[in-house]
Amino acid sequence: MSIKNIIYCNATITRKSRNQLNSHKSVVIWFTGLSGSGKSTLAHSVEEELYTLGCRTYVLDGDNVRHGLSSNLTFSDDDRKENIRRIGEAANLMMEAGIIAMTAFISPFKEDRNLVRQLLPQGDFIEIYCKASLEACEFRDVKGLYKRARAGEIKNYTGFAKQVVCSFIKKLKLI
Repeated sequence: MSIKNIIYCNATITRKSRNQLNSHKSVVIWFTGLSGSGKSTLAHSVEEELYTLGCRTYVLDGDNVRHGLSSNLTFSDDDRKENIRRIGEAANLMMEAGIIAMTAFISPFKEDRNLVRQLLPQGDFIEIYCKASLEACEFRDVKGLYKRARAGEIKNYTGFAKQVVCSFIKKLKLI
């Protein structure tokens, strides 16, 4: 999309200044995996630990974001892509504000995660794949979503429609 008559405004207080004030580097930590794989649990555990160390943090959780920022989106492939784009932009703004932004999203499309990765300076996007079998996720299904998907009540449910493909866990050297 071409944007006319809109000029980017550079901040007078930079990310580097905010990082110095915070005494830690701001980054985006992107937790991905199937529903029930432990993304949110892990993200919040990491946040608690970083918080006790004096870090400024925030977790963007998939369900929570779907109640607000992405409440107008469905689970079609196009809307999933748009959801991840929005989250990437929000996480980038948080990172620029000096926050360690953590996200917990199924984010099934590698190309969408790569687009977010490309928004950020190299090394500032840390992807963590929460690997769990479909059976384990169904067993842990506290929301009852897998049961509803098997009953045909939920269409295009990740894990049935597509398998998540991603790769690595990186060391978190933030402080």
